[in-house]
Amino acid sequence: MRLTTIGTGTAAPHPHRVQSGTLVEAGNLRVLVDCGSGVLWRMAQLGLDWGGITHVVLTHFHADHTADLVAFLTAWRYGQLPPRTEPVTVIGPVGTAAFVDRIAAAFAPGLAGFVPGFQVLDRVPHDPLVLPGDVSLECCPVPHTPESVAWSLTHGGRRITCSGDQGPSDHFADWAAGSDLLLLECSLPAALDVPIHLTPDLCAEVAARANPGTLWLNHFYPPVEPLDIEGIIGARWSGSVTRATDGASISLAPGNGPSLSG
Repeated sequence: MRLTTIGTGTAAPHPHRVQSGTLVEAGNLRVLVDCGSGVLWRMAQLGLDWGGITHVVLTHFHADHTADLVAFLTAWRYGQLPPRTEPVTVIGPVGTAAFVDRIAAAFAPGLAGFVPGFQVLDRVPHDPLVLPGDVSLECCPVPHTPESVAWSLTHGGRRITCSGDQGPSDHFADWAAGSDLLLLECSLPAALDVPIHLTPDLCAEVAARANPGTLWLNHFYPPVEPLDIEGIIGARWSGSVTRATDGASISLAPGNGPSLSG
């Protein structure tokens, strides 16, 4: 499996971070977890195959995680010749199908027809979905919005967990326990703590409880970036911590430790 952090930013405009988007490649699947503004553009800039995405998985419906969904569907229809003919599936928490209907009504009533075989699946927590190539996809509720979930993908004996936006949750940490890679939001400094996001100290609590093979952090609002995030977490958890950037990648080879590439 391979994870690439396409967008590591937030709703705050940033010169080096576009909004949330993470690509997970597992077997023949190319799964995009969230697609905030700038994710499509960043994939093109990085030379990544935006036309080959097989699944778009949403953690929740905030614009900084969903704004480029229309852009992707439009690009698959009009931004390449010939237009895309391979199906694509959008998967998200309960309410995703209704959400897609609303944005289609706002932008293009025929949006669902832009890609042949386009489908939308609502998923309830803790009900694994087996995708082609023996990839298991499962979500867990997290405290942020009423629909918010985190996702894990398991393939070849490896597990990647992506938190989306969330506040502290022992239930999430226990569910994510032992993941080979945990991608966790790290939004704000402790001085700006709110119950629906994580600070470095709270990330340390999650890491200590979940004890992943390696911890990657994303979703940084500007006030948190000057902090010694790695040091704050390292004081409470001795594992590997990476502050992700747009375009950073990590590969998880079956039977081996993770190999990092920038």
